[in-house]
Amino acid sequence: MTQQTDLVRPKIIVLDDDPTGSQTVHSCLLLLKWDVNTLILGLEDESPIFFVLTYTRSLAPAVAASITAEVCDHLKQALARTGVTNFLIVSRSDSTLRGHYPVETDAIAQHLGPFDAHFLTPQFFEAGRVTIDSTHYIQTATDSGIQRVPTHDTEFAKDSVFGYSSSYLPDYVAEKTHGKIAADQVKRFTLQDIRQGTLAQLMALHNNRCVAVDGERQSDFDQFASDLSAAAAEGQQFLFRSAASLLTSLANLPPQPISSIEMGDIARSPAGAIIVGSHVKKTTQQLKALLKLPDIVGIEVDVSRLVKAAKSSHKDLLTDVLTQVKNSHAKQKTPDIYTSREELVFADMETRLALGESISALLVDVVKGLPADIGFLISKGGITSNNTLSKGLALTSVRLIGQIIPGVSVVKMEKDHPHFPHLPVVVFPGNVGDDNALALAYQRIARRF
Repeated sequence: MTQQTDLVRPKIIVLDDDPTGSQTVHSCLLLLKWDVNTLILGLEDESPIFFVLTYTRSLAPAVAASITAEVCDHLKQALARTGVTNFLIVSRSDSTLRGHYPVETDAIAQHLGPFDAHFLTPQFFEAGRVTIDSTHYIQTATDSGIQRVPTHDTEFAKDSVFGYSSSYLPDYVAEKTHGKIAADQVKRFTLQDIRQGTLAQLMALHNNRCVAVDGERQSDFDQFASDLSAAAAEGQQFLFRSAASLLTSLANLPPQPISSIEMGDIARSPAGAIIVGSHVKKTTQQLKALLKLPDIVGIEVDVSRLVKAAKSSHKDLLTDVLTQVKNSHAKQKTPDIYTSREELVFADMETRLALGESISALLVDVVKGLPADIGFLISKGGITSNNTLSKGLALTSVRLIGQIIPGVSVVKMEKDHPHFPHLPVVVFPGNVGDDNALALAYQRIARRF
């Protein structure tokens, strides 16, 4: 429920379906649990925004709905105990249109509504994710100029779980809602609308109207956020299904206190560890560039050894990996632990999912077994990063410091962490940056230029 005054900024509450949605903000809490007391930490924190890392993108739709409902129910209690009434709810999702839509927004509307509208804002400008004439694109710079590819023509639209046939957002909505919301029922805010101002249109929205929002650059969303605030001040209640860029404008934070090129100042030493679980094409390209650096020691995890999911396979592989890690660390090198890149063929989806769970469990145990004095940790991939933070490091909450490169966040352990006090962790999404981005993030955090 959105209420706004000229004097008090709303608390922005983001339900993040993987741990990378905070990639455009800083100096706020990421909550890895959602019990009432933990949610109160976020509500009472001085930052105008906090994130609840629900990790639902990796789960079945019914489970995602159940977790979202549980968060909302606990949030109701936390809001009542803190007396916070001025807030905005954001269902954060992927900038390539993947995720449990409308499952999660429906659950939020049921438990925290009613809302006058919910907005689709999948833009992530730092990664070239823009929406023009209600069509969502991945934009890249080439020698011949800007190239825009509709997301339905990319690998992301072929996702085995979240695939879709159209990146024209009204058609996308109709497809994902199975016709419950027809394409012609989706309100469109074009670039012209956004730049001229949408306040009058916002005030006319009712009954949880679905709205597809254009955006080509951050200033578009700055204008849109201003209009949203004005409408909210008049009593309009809004819900957002959004990628990262709208959060930048809603939070309206000052520059991050530690610049990206100075992030190495918080590393405990120049020798850290890197965990790469993401298997998308971009990650593989970035991994190749990283492995060329002289202070990096590549340690490949042969995932085929886990196909049978035998306990002995897990134990033996873990021992092998940690032995190589410790040897690298003793030489003041940074071990890069990455899953093998070959494509495996599975008899059925159940077998595929079981292997994914085995790989995740192994990487969690690798994190737990890292030398206590590593200087930093880089975690590559959304699922990998969630497991690293919540299971490997056993965190309830963690403070976001800022971004080390556009779209790549750095968090820092508290001084009382039992194993890794003050350890900085780089949370690197799978599909962000150019081929050299992972190498650059490493060079900055390790101070190796």
